[in-house]
Amino acid sequence: MRHPVVSREDWLNARAALLVKEKALMKAQDALGAEQRALPWIAITTPYVFQDPDGPVTFAELFGGKSQLFVHHFMISSAETTQCVGCSLEVDHTVGLLEHLAANDITYACIAPVEVAVIEALKAKMDWRMPFVSSLGTSFSRDIREGFVPPGAWPAYDSVFYRDEDGRIFLTWSTSGRGAEAFAGIYRYIDVTPKGRQESRGLTDWARPRPDYGQGGEVANNGRYHPPACGCAAHDAQLA
Repeated sequence: MRHPVVSREDWLNARAALLVKEKALMKAQDALGAEQRALPWIAITTPYVFQDPDGPVTFAELFGGKSQLFVHHFMISSAETTQCVGCSLEVDHTVGLLEHLAANDITYACIAPVEVAVIEALKAKMDWRMPFVSSLGTSFSRDIREGFVPPGAWPAYDSVFYRDEDGRIFLTWSTSGRGAEAFAGIYRYIDVTPKGRQESRGLTDWARPRPDYGQGGEVANNGRYHPPACGCAAHDAQLA
């Protein structure tokens, strides 16, 4: 790997110049955070009822006694039960964070329009312990995404909700696609190391569901595994 090599004095000068830009970006992010918190809210009036292994879960119950709820809309369906690589990478980052979030009046939960049994198998495989409920049979995912995510698209997606003292629930903020990278800290580790992301197709050039590392072959964005040189039509279409 060829790269300019300079004296420590020259490196310190270059580093100082870059630090000015990095600090400006941090201040801009602080200002953006204030604007994100000031975004107008939408009242959620539909009485959504989700499902977990113990039975029905109301939207209010999903808050777990907190006033703030961060939801990751997990990309998985009854028709395609392989796990989204991007969703898996993001949700993995909650390991060790759940207690910190709870201490700050935030519950983190995942929601997916798929059978509870599929969700439980996924949680067991990934050793996840956050609330993860099924929205199958409800219009929740479609309603929350309406007008924000293009029809037919299903990118990584996060939403924030607030429940006030009177029990009213509001949608306060959402993001999708690359906006969700803010909740996966591995990007920053990789971005500041010399090789960077090394992406030609995208995320699956360097990431896959955690238990699937070391198997060789390739993984499609939806998590479907393809052994080396499988040559199948699905492989060609999903890895293009």
